[in-house]
Order: sequence, then C-alpha cells, then structure tokens
Amino acid sequence: ATMAAAAANLAGRPGVRVVVIGDPGTGKSSLVVAVATEQFPENVPKVMPHTRLPADYFPDRVPITIVDTSSSPEQKPKLIAECQAADAVVLTYACDRLSTLDRLSSYWLPELRRIQLKAPVIVVGCKLDLRDDQQNSLEQTMAPIMQAFREIETCIECSALRQIQVPEVFYYAQKAVLHPTAPLFDQEAQSLKPRCVRALKRIFILCDHDRDGALSDVELNDFQVRCFSAPLQPTEISGVKRVVQEKMPEGVNDSGLTLTGFLFLHALFIEKGRLETTWTVLRKFGYDNEIKLRDEFIPTSVKRAPDQTVELTNEVIDYLKGIFNMFDIDNDEALLPSELDDLFSTAPENPWTSDLYKDSAERNVLGGLSLEGFLSKWALMTLLDPANSFANLVYVGYSGDFNSAFTITRKRRVDRKKQQTQRNVFQCYVFGPKGSGKTALLQSFLGRQPSDALPTNSDRFAANTVEPSDGTRKTLVLREIPEGDVRSLLNNKESLAPCDAAVFVYDSCDEFSWQRARDLLVQVASHGENTGYEVPCLIVAAKDDLDQSPVALQESTRVSQDMGIETPIPISVKLKDLNNIFCRIVHAAQRPHLSIPETEAGKTRRQYRQLLNRSLMVVSVPFGISRNLYVFRNGGSSN
Repeated sequence: ATMAAAAANLAGRPGVRVVVIGDPGTGKSSLVVAVATEQFPENVPKVMPHTRLPADYFPDRVPITIVDTSSSPEQKPKLIAECQAADAVVLTYACDRLSTLDRLSSYWLPELRRIQLKAPVIVVGCKLDLRDDQQNSLEQTMAPIMQAFREIETCIECSALRQIQVPEVFYYAQKAVLHPTAPLFDQEAQSLKPRCVRALKRIFILCDHDRDGALSDVELNDFQVRCFSAPLQPTEISGVKRVVQEKMPEGVNDSGLTLTGFLFLHALFIEKGRLETTWTVLRKFGYDNEIKLRDEFIPTSVKRAPDQTVELTNEVIDYLKGIFNMFDIDNDEALLPSELDDLFSTAPENPWTSDLYKDSAERNVLGGLSLEGFLSKWALMTLLDPANSFANLVYVGYSGDFNSAFTITRKRRVDRKKQQTQRNVFQCYVFGPKGSGKTALLQSFLGRQPSDALPTNSDRFAANTVEPSDGTRKTLVLREIPEGDVRSLLNNKESLAPCDAAVFVYDSCDEFSWQRARDLLVQVASHGENTGYEVPCLIVAAKDDLDQSPVALQESTRVSQDMGIETPIPISVKLKDLNNIFCRIVHAAQRPHLSIPETEAGKTRRQYRQLLNRSLMVVSVPFGISRNLYVFRNGGSSN
C-alpha cells in the first residue's frame, strides 16, 4: 500500500476524475451510490450529482471525483464533453441483458474512438446477481472485445445490490490513471514498449556503479532503497535472481542481475498487474507519464535576449568526446548509424532522426559520423533548441547542471559596439533566388554532391568546423532560406537577431538571378537597419565555371561598393573552387561591425544624424564664448 501511495504521489496528481457512461438502465447511478454509501439504494435519481471519494479511500491516497451521466440523445453533447475531461471512463453494461453487451462493440467503443478519447476505459458488467449461470465466463465474453479495442484497460463484473466488487471498479479506474499500462507495455506484442526499455536501460546504467554490466547484491540493494525506501534481505535478493534464472538464464551472471534480467523482471511485474512497481522506479528517476524526464529535471526554456545564443562549454565538449570514443566500438574514429543508435538508446528516441538534423553534418562513405560531425550536430541542436540538447545530454548520462553544460553568448549588439565577438558557433543565413546554388553551397560544406541533397519541407541546415587564419576552430552553421520564405521570415522583427552573417548567392551567368539576389540583399539590409539587428553580408557569385553575365558582374560589383561591403566572391562548386568562402563567412562574423550593407535610406539617415551632430557642435560653440564674455564683463564692472 505504501508503495502504491509513493508511486501515485510521484505521479503528482491532485485527484482523478472518473466518468461513468453506458446504456440506460445498466446500473450506472446505483453503482455510484453503492460505492459512496456502501449500500444499495432503493430509489435512485436518473443522474447522480458529482460524488467524491476521499483521499484515504484507496491506498494510493488520491481523491476520486465520480461523474454520472445521462445517455439520453439530448444530453449527448454534455456526455462527450464529460468524456473529454475525464481521466478514466467506466463503461457499463448489464449482465442480465446481452443486448447491452453487444452495444459496447456496436456503439459505445466506436463512439469513444470517434471523439478521440485519450483516457483509459474500464468495462464493467453490473447486476452480477442477476446473471444467468449458463452464460460464458467474463474472460470468454470479453476476450474478443478487448482484442478489438486495446484501449480497454480492465474488465470487471460487480453487483451494487450484493456489494460485490463495487470498490474494485473505481480502484481499477484510478490505477489505470496513476499507473497506466499503455506507455509501458504493448498488449499486441506482449512486450515492453521501446521508450520504456530505453528509460529502464538508463536507470540500470545509473545504478550499475562499477559499470560491469550487472547489478551486484549491493547495487540491487541501493536501487531498492532509492526507489522503495526499504532494503532487500539477502534471501529476497537470491529469490529474485532465482526467478530470473529459471525463466531467462542470461538474466543473471556471476556479477549479478544483467540488463536483460532487469528488463525481464519489469515485464513480469507488469504481466502480473503490478504496474505500480515499474511506475515507482520510473518516477523516482524523474520520468513523467510519457516516459520523458519531468520539467524540474530539464529547464524547458532558456532566458536570453533574441541576439544571444547558447553554446556548449568545454566541460561538455570533453564529456561528448569521451562518449564518442566509448561508442566507437570498432575504433574507426567515426560513429556508424548503429553505434549512434546505441549511444542514444537511453534517450526516448534518437533526436537526430528528424529531417532537421538527419543530413546536417559530414559523414564518411559508410555513413559514419566523425568526431567533428558529432560535435557539430550537438552545437546545432544547442543553437536551435537548447532545452532539447540539455535533455539529451542528461539522457546519455551527463550529470552536470544546465549552467555547467552551456554558456550564453554576449548580445550581438554589444559585440558590434566592442568590434569583436567571443562566439565559437556562428550561424549564417544563406539567401538567394531559386536555382542560384544555395543547396549546392550547403552540400559542398558537408563534402557532398549537390545531387545528394534530399528534398525537405523543413529548413535545411549544414554544420561543420572551420579553421580561420588565426588558427582557432569555429563551428559554422549554414541555414538555407528558400526564396519563398523570406517574406514570412522578415515579418518577425527578431528574425535576424540570432544570425551572425548572411550570404546572398546568385547564378553568375544570369542577370535576372542577380536582380533577385540584390532585392533580397536590400530587404535584409533594410530589416537590419529598422530593427537594430544589422548583419554582416557577403555576395557570392556561384557557377563561376560557366559563361558569366557581364551585366551581373558589373552591377553586383557596383552595388557592393555602394552598400559598403566586400566585392562579390566567385565560386564554382562543380570545380571544387570555393574561394575559401567558409573561412570568409566566419571572418565576417568575427568582425560584427564591418561588412554591414547600407541602404540608400540608411545612408540618408546616417548623413542626417551626422549633420545634426555637426550643427549641435556649431550651436554649442557661441554659447560657450558668450558665457565667458558675460563673466568677463561682470568681472569688469565690479572693478
């Protein structure tokens, strides 16, 4: 009982709301009265008011609110609303009326699916005292229904008249909420669900202090005390190991209980209906009902200004290097997809399978990720989603806190004033018209052919290390901005805040491509001037191996001079002649006060400000002189 209360307490629920539904006359209201008063009511109202069972009614010590409903057609909207607000649904039929049993499959359960009910369902056969002895057993009756509707957590029969199994109905309903089966166990496959396995594997590793792949008697005892606040007697430990050894020999070895044995034990608890055991373990180690770490273990948001970014500290980079070497089983200095899956096997899922990260770093011919690529992906995840990055660090065993893992960079505005930056990770937005060579630039940054790029609906990112001329190593993240997304991007006045540099790619054989790139450059420059988030910009003349458009060449050179930025940089991805472009981008980002394009409007504003400042200086000079004269005159007259 104390264990159930501990597990429920860790679930952090103030109460459980159980809604009772079913055909008219199946015994809904009688069931509610019987559990509240422990006697059978003679005359029952059509629908009972809300009924509350106090916290000490069940060992879990969580109060229950029971909501009775009417099944009349005009009350259907209210019934649907109640079901959607329910933590659990009790669905009744009458044991003496088989037609009400048939209606479970023909009406009620499909209806609950139609309204996309998320809560567990407890099917209850009421009026057990009127049941015909010739009928099939509950198991025979319910097996096909439970097979078809996996959302049914439990089936039970009861009699309000005879007070048979009435409290149990609500005990199972509460248990289905506090210790649900669905997140842990796959009923179809009769096995633990992948996310549950991953969490238990992480817990096993955290408890295996000597890292020998087995829990010794001492480690098992520590685990028991941590989860259940009570030690295990030596006879209990040997009993547990004996059970495992009989059913699964590889579950135990000379050193103790293996991971296989640990997982087998939990599957056994769940099969025997002791879900609270596994839930207590998961919750003690910080997991929520979705089997992810709870918010108190992982900050969900990071306070920072729009032009501040988040980077990994050296401490974490060293930790990640250690992890990389640990999982690089074949010592080829690259992590194969299988090794990477193994590395993330203690996280809810591999975070890098999403389109965003999948193709964002350089891989070798076997698809292996080098240490550079591995650290680049972590840097990218930290830049885009620091909370998720920290969560995954914790999942793979990092034990430090948020502040030792991450550093928040200085505001870019301050960097511009100080004319230097301390950042190690730079994000560069890649603008350009369709077909100008943006994707090819990103692909070449990852050592790939343009044709290797997979079509994607999300933003395309490429992250890699760059070694500028000063001998340091920086991480550069290129983010491709499709031409059609520019308007919505610039609608947000903070969209350029996290951007350290921008490049504008145009097809150097196509005058029209240049005109569109120029328009984009002017839009971005104006946006920077209007919001105060100015960005160093470079123009890239792509496809330099083809016949150049002389007009595009002349115009782009003139515009770069007019706007006060570097002349266009010719590159050819095809000839692998990239003109040191990636170092140049980092170089521009490292000097945040230079290479900032100035529009005509910006120039006019600047000149106007200079004019004003000059006239203020002019105005202030005579005042100074006349005041001195006045003092002098005063002095003169008093003599």
